[in-house]
Amino acid sequence: MPATRRFLVTSALPYSNGRLHVGHIAGAYLPADIYVRYLRATGADVRFICGSDDNGVAALKSARDEGIPVEELTAKYNASQRRSFDGLGIQFDIYGGTHQPDFVSLHAKMSQEFFLKIHAKGLFTKKSTQQLYDVQAGQFLPDRYVHGKCPLCGYERAYGDQCENCGRSMDPLNLIDPVSTMSGSRPERRETVHWYLRLDRIQGRLAEWLRTKQAGGNGAPPWRPIVINQSLGSIENEGLPERSMTRDMTWGVALPLDDPDAAGKVLYVWFDAPIGYVSFTAALCQRLGEGEEAYERWWKDPECKVVHFIGEDNIVFHAITWPAMLLATHDSDSLQGAAGEYQLPWNVVANAFVNIKFPGKDEEKISKSRGTAIWIEDYLTQFDPDPLRYYLTAIAPEQARTAFDVDEFINKNNTELLNVLGNFVNRTMTFTARYFASKVPDAGTRDGAAVAQLERCRAAAKNTGELLEASRFKAALAEVMDLARAANVYFDAMAPWKQRKDDLAACGRTMSVCLKTVRTLTTLMNPFLPFSAAKCRQMLRLDDRAIAWESAVWDLHPGTVLDDPVMLFRKLDAADAFAADENRNA
Repeated sequence: MPATRRFLVTSALPYSNGRLHVGHIAGAYLPADIYVRYLRATGADVRFICGSDDNGVAALKSARDEGIPVEELTAKYNASQRRSFDGLGIQFDIYGGTHQPDFVSLHAKMSQEFFLKIHAKGLFTKKSTQQLYDVQAGQFLPDRYVHGKCPLCGYERAYGDQCENCGRSMDPLNLIDPVSTMSGSRPERRETVHWYLRLDRIQGRLAEWLRTKQAGGNGAPPWRPIVINQSLGSIENEGLPERSMTRDMTWGVALPLDDPDAAGKVLYVWFDAPIGYVSFTAALCQRLGEGEEAYERWWKDPECKVVHFIGEDNIVFHAITWPAMLLATHDSDSLQGAAGEYQLPWNVVANAFVNIKFPGKDEEKISKSRGTAIWIEDYLTQFDPDPLRYYLTAIAPEQARTAFDVDEFINKNNTELLNVLGNFVNRTMTFTARYFASKVPDAGTRDGAAVAQLERCRAAAKNTGELLEASRFKAALAEVMDLARAANVYFDAMAPWKQRKDDLAACGRTMSVCLKTVRTLTTLMNPFLPFSAAKCRQMLRLDDRAIAWESAVWDLHPGTVLDDPVMLFRKLDAADAFAADENRNA
C-alpha cells in the first residue's frame, strides 16, 4: 500500500487585538479549513495549526486604547477568535497564542533557540542605526506603526515595512512624510542598536528555491502568481536588504544574548510569530502524549509537506523572511532542507484582500476604525455558518481582490444554496419519504439517463478532488454546484411525480439515482458546507465514513431506511441586519 500522505497546514496567526471579520476568514482561514477537510477525506495524516499573535506593539497599542493590561487584552481576543472559528466550523488541531499562559514558555524557548542557531552561523549583524521614535508615545516605532508616502510608487499610506499598493519591502526611514500610528504625531530619528538578519547572504538560494515553485513540483501545484510576483520580484528587482530582527520594548520574546545592548529588547514580532507554527505544533505533540520533540516529524521530515495559508499582506513574510530564516538554520546546501533540518514550505497559498459593499453604498476597504465590517461573532448570532462559508468561497479572492456585497450574499444564498442545492436535496428526500416510505428504492435496470447522471457524479468527485488538490477552491465549489444543477435537470426530466402513477419501477429507478446523487453531494459538500453535509449524512443514515472521498461514489443499499427530511437552508433577507452591524465598532 502507498504511504499515507502527511501535511502540516497552518493559517496566519491573527493579532490578538481585535475581533475577526469576513475579510480575515476569506483570506487565511476558510480556504485552509476546506483544504484540511478534503485532505483528511482522502486519508491523509494532517495537523492543522494556528493561534494568536500576541507579541509586539499591536497588542500594546490596543491595550492602551482600551485601558486594560496587555495580558488581559490578548486573552480576551484570543478567546473571541476561538469562538468565531468554532462557530464557523474551522477546526484547528490546536489554537495557541504566542503569549498565552499555556504556550508562552515553550514559544519563547523555541524562538530564542531559533535566533541563537542563526546567530551562531554569523548571519546577524549588530549595528547602531537610526530609528523613528514617537516622543508622545515614548517609544521607538516598529515598522508597521509608521505610515507615509511610498518612495517607489507614491502611494500615500504605505507602511514602514511594506507598501500595500506595490507590495515592495520598505525601510521606514525611506518613507516620505512619516506619521506615527500610535499618536498621529511626526516621529523623530533617534540612535539605537539592533541585530539585522543578513538576507543579502541568503537571497541567492532563496531566489533559486522560489523559481522551483513557479511551475510546481514534488506533487505541489504551481504557486499562485500573486505569491511569486511579490516575493521573487522583490529579490530580482531590488535585492534583499539586511532586516532588523529586534525591537526596543519589553512585551515579547526577550533577546537571548549576553550583551549590554540586548537589555530591554525583544525579537521582532515577525521573527517570533512564524515560529509559533512550530511551537504550537510542539505543544500539540505534548498534549497528545507524543513528547515535545515529536514536532520534528512534522517540521524536519522531507516526507511531510508544509502548507501555509495567508493573506496578501503576509506574502513578504511567508515567502521571503520565513523561508530565509529556515534556510539560515540549515547546515546542508539543500534548497528544501535535508532530513533533520527545517523543511521549507511546500506551498504558500495567498489570497488577496476582500473589500466590503453595504446596500446603497460604494465598495470600500474593510475598516475596524470606521466600523465598515461584518464581524463573525455578530454574524453568528443571526445566521447559520454555511451560507457565509459558501459565499466567501464563491467570491474567493484567489487571483485578485473581491468584495463582500451584502445584496449578492443574500442573492446567492436564496438562488443558489436554497434554490439549487437545498431544493434538490429537499425534493429528493421528501418525495422518497412520501412515496417510498423513507426507504431507498430498488435501482432496477438503469437506462441511459440514469447512467449519464451517475457518470456526472463520478466526474464531479474526480474534478472536485483535482481542483482541491490544486487549491482552486472557488472552482471546486462551482463543480459541486454544477452537479446539483444537473441533478435538478435530471429530476425535472424524469418527472417522478408522473412516473409513480404510470410506472412505479421507473419511478424507483429515478429516485434511486437522485438519492445516489445526494449521497455524492454529501461527501463533496463536506469540505465547504460541513454543517449541511452533517444534516445530509443524518437523513441518509450514513456514519462518518461518508466523509471519505472515495465513498462519494458508493451506492446506497435498496431498502435502507432514511431519516425524516430536514431543510438545509433558509431564505434570507438580512440587509437591515447587516446595515445595522455596519455602524458597530469592534
